[in-house]
Amino acid sequence: MTGFKTLKDKAIAFDRANVDTDQIIPKQFLKRIEKTGFGQFLFYDWRYMADGSLNPTFELNQDENQNASILIANENFGCGSSREHAPWALLDYGFKVILAPSFADIFHQNCLKNGVLPIALPKEQIVQLLEKGKQQPYQLEVNLEKQTIGDEAGFQVSFEIDAYWKTMLMNGWDEIEITLQLDDHITAYEQALR
Repeated sequence: MTGFKTLKDKAIAFDRANVDTDQIIPKQFLKRIEKTGFGQFLFYDWRYMADGSLNPTFELNQDENQNASILIANENFGCGSSREHAPWALLDYGFKVILAPSFADIFHQNCLKNGVLPIALPKEQIVQLLEKGKQQPYQLEVNLEKQTIGDEAGFQVSFEIDAYWKTMLMNGWDEIEITLQLDDHITAYEQALR
């Protein structure tokens, strides 16, 4: 995984509430065994028409919303099933940060484990950001190290994140990489048992 301390990039509005993981990545695409390649199927039923062509009215298909890495969503993002494929699809598509008033608990945890930073902000702040994100181009700076979010027009807020996950995301580590960092201790322990 790739970590970051500060991300300054395009942020787009995705003003939909209760977006479930079945919409984020539909079931027919869960047969893959790799964590990559899911981005092309992100929001598939909304992004594509029945004939396979892009739906021109869908937010992510609009020219001004291309190549964003920050998604501003509405409440209860990631509800539904606990499929880990949802953050895989978001990350593979290019999203590194998701802002919303609330997230489903398992989805929130799955994001953190897979290198996506989910940030819950008060509803009134998300409403402001959604309006700003609808006016492209719009950039946000997410400073994970200082735990702040801001834009060039003076919007500035702070956010909370558990210290463990902050370290993991800043360094681009997953739980396997944390275990491998303890390899010397594990080896010493195993040798002591012999």
